[in-house]
Amino acid sequence: MNNAKRYTFQKSRSGETVPLLDTQPLHSMIDPKREAERLVSTAADMGFLVFLGLGGGFAPQAALELTNAQITVIDFDKNSITELLTGMDYSALLNNERFKLIVDPSDEEIKNFILENYKPVICGGIKTIPLRTRTEQDKPKFERAAAVLQEAIENVCGDYSVQSHFGIRWFSNIIRNIKTMPSYNDETCYDNILTQKNIVRAATAAQAAIVAAGPSLDRQLSSLAELKAQGAFVISADTALNVLQHNGIQPDAVVSIDCQHISYYHFMTNCKTHSSAGNIPLILDIASPPMLCGFSSLSPVFFSSGHPLALYINAHFRPLPVLDTSGGNVTYACLSLAEFLGAQSITLFGADFSYVNSQSYARGTYIYPYFYKRQNRLSSLEAQLSAFLYRSPFLPCEDGKKKNYYETSSLRFYRKKLEEKASLMCAQIICAKGDGAPVNLYKEQRTVNQEYRTEINGQKANISGADFLENYRNDTLALPQTNDAKKLNAKQQQVFTTLLPLAAAIKKRNMDLKFNDLMEETKRRCATEIDKIL
Repeated sequence: MNNAKRYTFQKSRSGETVPLLDTQPLHSMIDPKREAERLVSTAADMGFLVFLGLGGGFAPQAALELTNAQITVIDFDKNSITELLTGMDYSALLNNERFKLIVDPSDEEIKNFILENYKPVICGGIKTIPLRTRTEQDKPKFERAAAVLQEAIENVCGDYSVQSHFGIRWFSNIIRNIKTMPSYNDETCYDNILTQKNIVRAATAAQAAIVAAGPSLDRQLSSLAELKAQGAFVISADTALNVLQHNGIQPDAVVSIDCQHISYYHFMTNCKTHSSAGNIPLILDIASPPMLCGFSSLSPVFFSSGHPLALYINAHFRPLPVLDTSGGNVTYACLSLAEFLGAQSITLFGADFSYVNSQSYARGTYIYPYFYKRQNRLSSLEAQLSAFLYRSPFLPCEDGKKKNYYETSSLRFYRKKLEEKASLMCAQIICAKGDGAPVNLYKEQRTVNQEYRTEINGQKANISGADFLENYRNDTLALPQTNDAKKLNAKQQQVFTTLLPLAAAIKKRNMDLKFNDLMEETKRRCATEIDKIL
């Protein structure tokens, strides 16, 4: 073990103690404080700053004094950090609640820290500032840390972008669906989801079929019908429902996750042509459009896909099943449902994740009548279908060979996420032979307990949906003004978190709003929306 000391200390001309790493001064030997102030001035409008390298702490200290940002320092080599802490006084940094020091973090620790602590709607912008003379000394470690930081930031910002786009619609849909949820003693209470009506068969069906709406579904229908005849539990994506009904295949459940009204067309087209569609159980994200509930004579089964308000409902009103929808598409959600229900063997149909032979969906999906009604002499059906097909650029094939299918970045992302999830599941998963992008379902041998179902946590409250909404409205309005959720009590933190997606959407529409004004407007908007339906 090398115990040689790396740090020495000298006084700058302005009188501050400056650390030297292997005889290399980490700061200006003239005036390190002024140097730090100039550096921080380039990020004065940022609300979250990550410094790579601690050094003498001049830049983080300047950031604490000149901004209201959350300050984090990442550094490596705990022995060297110990030398710094014993050789200089960092009490002003360490005693500040806005400052955090992370030493020798793993990639996962860096990623989790950003995901848990950086909230764009609260913090605003984020910037990484390297202490060059320090990072050059351990270049591989800091380059890796910077890459992981960038990846985590992109994930958070991508999620924030989705929140800012859909936040208002999510909130509006959720509170309206709460109003129609059954009372706690109803036979459709959610802690009995596995014994509900037609869904009970899934608990004992070892085999499940998941039906997406890719073009290959047209050629796979006979195989799907044969599998259903053998007793497989058929889970249909909402997009594929009309295709199945038109070909005489009755799915056992239909899953919908889209909060937009485009979901309405999947069901409206179907119900106009098939009256029996009303007997199929609907498995809906709690943020789905409320109008979807009327397309089945059975009470819909709402699930939580991770929205903070849905998690709050789960804890304080009704325990909802939690399905993984992080794959971003309904086929992924169907796979999560099959896992939740305990399927041991799963076959995927229509899972092309690509455009096959210039065709985007199987025949019979909503897109054909949707564009047919909108065609005119200047915009024919073919022109609309072509514009839909080419709305995103195509990616080159991964193996460089010419194929009869085309992928976009979104479709490839969906496929990769499904492959990732499938590799972690215990069930045997196969993909019916099709013409789209091949789905790699290879998985390593896993030695785990063969238990698939996710428990539904939370306790049911003996109140109506209207009572819950009124209580939630009052709790929202009672929130004190703060940009630090940790200063709130546990209940207030939960309520505060539920408002963040809505706040993101409001912020997108009024970028000039300061945080306190933003949260007041969010609270007002929340109360107004709830008052509309009470």
